[in-house]
Amino acid sequence: MCEVFAGQDPERYRPVNRSVRIGGHSTSIQIEAAFWDLVDEIAAGQGLSTSRFLSTLHDEALGINGSVPNFASLLRTSCLIYLMSNERKPGSAPAPLHIIAAE
Repeated sequence: MCEVFAGQDPERYRPVNRSVRIGGHSTSIQIEAAFWDLVDEIAAGQGLSTSRFLSTLHDEALGINGSVPNFASLLRTSCLIYLMSNERKPGSAPAPLHIIAAE
């Protein structure tokens, strides 16, 4: 079983930095390439650019929680929620943004 995980292409877990604008401030987010692929997919499923998705997710999380102490971790766990949601409902569309941010 570990071969499935250990044998993956190292490019998938290569850290990738992207410069984005969130809350009117420029910042850099570093997550693994595989997570960026999912973030792009989630954004497209919401009909948003990745930048708009990130900004909206941040704003909604801020509104719900009062702060966003680790946005990169929020992105990774949002990707897990997205994958788990789609796994339970094969062929279903991605969950609406407010559901992803609120879970």
